[in-house]
Amino acid sequence: MRTRRGPALPTSLVVAVAVLAGCSGSSEDDVRAAAQAFLDDWAAGHTAAAAQGTTDPGTATALLEQTAGDLPGAVLDAELGEVVVEDGTATVGWTATWALAAAPGWSYEGTLRLQEGEDTWQVVAEPAMVHPELGKGQHLELSRTLPERAVITDAAGAPLFTPTEVVNVGVDPGQVTDLPALAAALSAATGIAAEEIIADAQAAPEGQFVPVISLRRPAFEEIRAQVYDLPGAVFPTETRMLAPTSTFASALLGRVGPATAEILEEATADGQPRYAAGDQLGVSGLQRAFQEQLTGVPGFAVSVVSTDAPTGDTGREIASVEPVPGEPVQTPLVPAIQNAADAAVAGESRPTHLVVVRPGTGEILAVSSNEAAAAGNALTGQYPPGSSMKTITATALLSAALTPSTPVPCPATTSVEGREFENQDQFDLGTVPFTEAFARSCNTTFIQQGLQLPDPALADAAAAYGVGTDWELPVDIFSGSVPRDSAGTTRAADAIGQGEVLMSPAQLALVAAGIASGTSAAPVEVLGAEPAGPAPAGPAAGVLDGLRPMMRQVVLTGTAQALTDRGEVYGKTGTAEYGTNTPPDSHGWFMGYQLAGPAGDIAFATLVEGGQSSSAAVAVTDALLGNLG
Repeated sequence: MRTRRGPALPTSLVVAVAVLAGCSGSSEDDVRAAAQAFLDDWAAGHTAAAAQGTTDPGTATALLEQTAGDLPGAVLDAELGEVVVEDGTATVGWTATWALAAAPGWSYEGTLRLQEGEDTWQVVAEPAMVHPELGKGQHLELSRTLPERAVITDAAGAPLFTPTEVVNVGVDPGQVTDLPALAAALSAATGIAAEEIIADAQAAPEGQFVPVISLRRPAFEEIRAQVYDLPGAVFPTETRMLAPTSTFASALLGRVGPATAEILEEATADGQPRYAAGDQLGVSGLQRAFQEQLTGVPGFAVSVVSTDAPTGDTGREIASVEPVPGEPVQTPLVPAIQNAADAAVAGESRPTHLVVVRPGTGEILAVSSNEAAAAGNALTGQYPPGSSMKTITATALLSAALTPSTPVPCPATTSVEGREFENQDQFDLGTVPFTEAFARSCNTTFIQQGLQLPDPALADAAAAYGVGTDWELPVDIFSGSVPRDSAGTTRAADAIGQGEVLMSPAQLALVAAGIASGTSAAPVEVLGAEPAGPAPAGPAAGVLDGLRPMMRQVVLTGTAQALTDRGEVYGKTGTAEYGTNTPPDSHGWFMGYQLAGPAGDIAFATLVEGGQSSSAAVAVTDALLGNLG
């Protein structure tokens, strides 16, 4: 026992004090305090301080630092258990709970041995203080396993992402003989700027692979002869989960790739990362939005391995947790429609988007953009819709006093507050039924009639189709913007889809779907998910009965006659000016729907950026419907 110095006491009093000391458990308290201090310092990462509370600080420091390296990023929580003191030695039971980085927690029961020193109790510095099965010359080895990623499926439940071989075209700086020449050759084959390749190669640490581009095997084979024998070019392969093609619904589905710092920071639980650098994770779209559901839960194994064990020796496993697979995510995408849309937009050299929606349900059947376009703009792009907006303006007018047969003037030009608006090529129809003004896309008619509407009428008509709704979706859709308080020339321009009106292809397709079915619906990106919002109210009863024949007339006798042989097609063309050029550049639009076609009832919106007229969008839509059969 610890020696205590003080005044001499009578013998009987000494005996009494000794009995009381034995009953009070003061040695047990001291042991507990020493063990607790050691564990507290260790758990807090204060290795040196923890080691000072042991019988051999040097040995303890090495053990604790080794463990920190064996369990990188792990956080220890320790709980003391039973304390037993006997003849200058003690044992303390304790429970170790490790919050492992990017893996489930690991707990085990351990025992600390303590010896009584001159002034205090000390933890015996031995491997068993870390884990009871750890011996001299051994250390822990943690291995971690991600389950196979769950699939995103199409409407029928078939997987859309499958394991696909990828060739990583890159540079090994140690093998380069002429970096400028290598960069120029790689640039010519891949389209990556030579300056970028040179800068990356020069900045890379010695011996590090410098990536240039990752290509699916067929795409790599197309450039193989140009790059394979270049000194310094290397081509490691790997398997990734990829969609059928690089453009297949990419704005919605997203992609899987190496985890970025941003994604790792985003995917945390209780301050600990769920995943680790090097993991293949969703980096965009639904793959990212449903990260946890698709990725599942990593598993791990901890083994005891000899310090001098040969490479590859897995040691003796002392703990393991199996990975938990993720759950699939089912989309409403229909591959036949998606492929038809992809082929249609691929035939246009200018940036082009096409979104297809199921009338009545709001289900997104296809989201397509060609390689010239920024794919995300199919969903989130903000564009003036031009005359395709006249479907909404007509909704407001039909909800007021007009009917399809109401005579309306269609002069070549009309003036608002000194600004002159005109029809394309200043055509003049005189006075015609409202249906004909719609079919021929008469700007002056819609401006004159639109200015007679109550202030919020245009915005209210748009809202009836869901325009302006703050959709709650895993992948954002810009729902459009129609001001409620515009005036003068801005209000006039709003009526024909210019001014301050903005729309995305996805939202315009939803408008077309609402007209087709008579039941406006919130967009659906994932089957079985929570609704994106309340279903839009739709226009007043009877309005659509007037609007639909007007949209049919656009195809039969109006601005979209190229579609007359595509079955029962309804729609509205649009040309939307933008920019500061003189004459101004224009986007080309077509929105509408097909009833009882090869793919059933479908609604769609097509945008050709810089298409200069609606005919480009009509041609892409024609290709879509032709591809469907």
